[in-house]
This record gives sequence, structure tokens and C-alpha cells, in this order.
Amino acid sequence: METKKQVIKRYIILHLCILFFTMSTIMSKVAAKFDFLSIKYIICFVIMFAILGIYAIVWQQAIKGFSPSVAYSNKSVTTIWVLLFSNILFQEGIELQNIIGAALIILGVILVAKNE
Repeated sequence: METKKQVIKRYIILHLCILFFTMSTIMSKVAAKFDFLSIKYIICFVIMFAILGIYAIVWQQAIKGFSPSVAYSNKSVTTIWVLLFSNILFQEGIELQNIIGAALIILGVILVAKNE
């Protein structure tokens, strides 16, 4: 039987992996600022695909020990990370609907995790 500390550690690793995945979205947003197929555009996409490749390998390790419903419901937290990074890096606004949506995502993740 796992201790509470071990479970928390697994969740932290899972969420660090999800945070890393969010970086691919940020890179695609950065790429959109450059001319199509320019060197900077291509560099952004190469970085994005590298992030996705690393993520694919790390994700498989991170979800070990989680049921698929728990692992993939936690992945919805990506939306919250993207919302935060969009605000911080691109000065995009956070509206009431965004906050309500983020709260619903967190509530859903908690409800699914409690059943494990």
C-alpha cells in the first residue's frame, strides 16, 4: 500500500509532466508571431515538436500507477496552465468565464481523484 507521501509525489510528477506539455502550446503561439516558414517560425516548431516528443515518453512513465480516468482528467489542467501563461507571457486577459471554467476543471479533477 502506498503512503500518502508517495501518492502526492506521483501527482506532482504527473502535473510537472502536464506543465511541460503546456510549453508546446506556448511555442506554437510564439511561432504565430513570425512569418510562415521563416527561420524563427521553423525553430519554434522544431522546439515544439521536441517538447512533444519528450513529453510522450515522460507521460507514459508518469501515468504508471494511475487509472486512465484519473490520468486523463488531470490532463485537463493544461487549460488552466495555458490560461495563466497566456496572461503572463502574451498579456491576454482572464475573464470571469475563464475563472469559472478553471474552477470547474479543478472540481472535476478532484472528484475523479477522490474515487481512486
